[in-house]
Amino acid sequence: MLEPIERQSLSQAVYERLRDGIVSGELGSGTKLPSERQLSEALGVNRGAVREALKRLEQARLVQIRQGGAARILDYQAHAGLDLLSELLFAGGELDLRVARSVVEMRAHLGPEIARRCGERGGTAAADRLDAIVAGMRADPDLDARQAASLEFWDALVDGSGNVAYRLAYNSLRASYDGFRAALVQVLGDELKSVDGFQAVADAVRAGDAEAAAARAAELLARGAQGLSTLFEALETFPGGE
Repeated sequence: MLEPIERQSLSQAVYERLRDGIVSGELGSGTKLPSERQLSEALGVNRGAVREALKRLEQARLVQIRQGGAARILDYQAHAGLDLLSELLFAGGELDLRVARSVVEMRAHLGPEIARRCGERGGTAAADRLDAIVAGMRADPDLDARQAASLEFWDALVDGSGNVAYRLAYNSLRASYDGFRAALVQVLGDELKSVDGFQAVADAVRAGDAEAAAARAAELLARGAQGLSTLFEALETFPGGE
């Protein structure tokens, strides 16, 4: 674990090395990290880089730095926030399927609730914005363009929900999703091709029908759920040669 960092002596590299060790369990929660001097020597970097990395780890709630500079490792699942989600997706340099599945599951559960609140609070302004996005989707059948438009659509729903917590959660979810969305264009094809499904959500928002907005959003997201499930199953079996 604590081997010299090659090429660059950057606080980012130190941060990522220590972060990966913490989330993998290699550096166990409750234990103390070596001192700045010891980390500097073990990783082959200057103490300034180590100090900056430790500050970032503390901000991410991965360590607790006590008086005197001692850093104790925290259980990230008990202390860290959603901001860590996008980093966990590719911690260690490879896609973490458990995290990716979690992002998709959160999308499926949070989406309908966002649509529900937008149906309650969004009004004409939100509906007009949604209609404009759907019109653009009808005009351009390219799946890459529709995927980009679908993200705009959900962004508009979040704005219309008037819920700050949903906005912050969505920001973290979006940052995580962006990390692997290019691979999902074809997988989500059935969802992205359902322009009428997007329109149904927009129509429910215009009507101020919160329950219908939630139901239509759930139906829309369900269109992509099967493809995502199939993808994850394939990725899980691939390493075994199946």
